[in-house]
Amino acid sequence: MKDRLLLYLFYLLPKHALSRTAGRLARSPLSRFAIPLFIRRFRIDTEEAEKPWREYPNLLEFFIRKLKPGARPVDPSPNTGISPVDGVISQLGDITENTLIQTKGVTYRLVDLLGGDSEQAARYEGGKFVTIYLSPRDYHRIHAPADGEVTHVSYIPGHLFPVNDFGVRTIPGLFVRNERLITYLRTALGVIAVVKVGATNVGSIRLNFDPKVFTHSAERRGVRKVYETPPRLAKGQEMGRFEFGSTVILLFEPGRVEWTSDWKPGTILKMGQPIVRRVGSANH
Repeated sequence: MKDRLLLYLFYLLPKHALSRTAGRLARSPLSRFAIPLFIRRFRIDTEEAEKPWREYPNLLEFFIRKLKPGARPVDPSPNTGISPVDGVISQLGDITENTLIQTKGVTYRLVDLLGGDSEQAARYEGGKFVTIYLSPRDYHRIHAPADGEVTHVSYIPGHLFPVNDFGVRTIPGLFVRNERLITYLRTALGVIAVVKVGATNVGSIRLNFDPKVFTHSAERRGVRKVYETPPRLAKGQEMGRFEFGSTVILLFEPGRVEWTSDWKPGTILKMGQPIVRRVGSANH
């Protein structure tokens, strides 16, 4: 009953307007006074941050803070793909019959996740996926999972429902209803899709290699951009950031990679940690 009531309230709330307001407040100089409260509330390890929290001009800048050099070692093997973010594995597995798992007993369609792009959906049929949830306490910059070239990006407008446990549990098709920004990266491990999912109070999702493409735009129009000269990204190189927390879903082509461990939902990941390796590779 409580879940249904909360869900009804979320449907009624003007989520885009609230998220824009939250973004403006987080950029305000006054918001810097909320930083110590934010640190205590979410038990953030400030020792990892690039600079002391008092040096950040507002809450947003603290939220998207960089880390000290060496804080996230990147696995150097050319045969592995790394976690692009800090977070917790929500779900993972094989992509079968155009279907991914949202949570136990709840599934969604791959083609819907990719904004109706049946050609790309066919590419990943029979492959693997992993969903990584970023909580407010996590480091929120996104990094390349492998060396590669960005072939194209897609921005798919949508809702901004919460992607926490409540949202995942109660909102069917959550990840295909919220807005997404997808980066397709051509690598030695195949073409990896990095699906970045928006959420309530996510001010925006930004790309380092193309500042003109971002989510939560006022126009609310979809974008598909193919690069004639593909931007190159090194493994572990920063590719973008969440301006407040959300989720990343990685898609891998069939027959290209295997898991580096017996990963389970609930496993904590750090950016740079190897999560897949090339099939047939001796690298362990």
